[in-house]
Amino acid sequence: MLLAFDTATALVTVALHDGDRVVAERSSDRPMKHGEQLAPLIEEVMSAAGVVRQDLTALAVGVGPGPFTGLRVGLVTARTLGFVLAVPVYGVCTLDVLAVEAVETGAVDEPFMVATDARRKEVYVASYDAAGTRIAGPAVSRPAEVATSVPVTGAGPALYPEAFPQGVGPEKPSAGWLAHTVTHERAELLDPEPLYLRRPDAVAGAPRKPVS
Repeated sequence: MLLAFDTATALVTVALHDGDRVVAERSSDRPMKHGEQLAPLIEEVMSAAGVVRQDLTALAVGVGPGPFTGLRVGLVTARTLGFVLAVPVYGVCTLDVLAVEAVETGAVDEPFMVATDARRKEVYVASYDAAGTRIAGPAVSRPAEVATSVPVTGAGPALYPEAFPQGVGPEKPSAGWLAHTVTHERAELLDPEPLYLRRPDAVAGAPRKPVS
């Protein structure tokens, strides 16, 4: 039984896959609450599928690109569970999962891009061939700098329609498709390390000077 989750975007998504199909999937309804919602959602999908943690044989986690805090929550959880349960943990680029879903659902049948929200009026982008194989990226950029007329999946077209006028589904990553991607090896499997494309917003302050 494969447990998959992604915290690279504003909403958390969690799913269980039994090797043949997704047996349970849930997504959060409150944005930017990764730390509060991931564990309850994991428990919810496992309860819905009638499994316990000892039934898990592998974990899959989205490695981004995404915000520092959200990625940290997902990856720390995945590595901790993997260690405790002694099961492998597979990382996948979140943009690749969106690409796999776009191709396999028929949303695209030609070269395309994936663009997700990077905040600060920027997007995370990557380019793919018609089969969903990544050929460039991921990178972080301003929408105007990567504007295109090719089909674009992800949240980018809804946020910046002037840059990405040909938006196609899906807009949000799905843990069910993450599980499918890993089960069928439809994208490169990575170590569970965060894919940061810029420095975190929060930085440590300068050390205080000793009081003389």
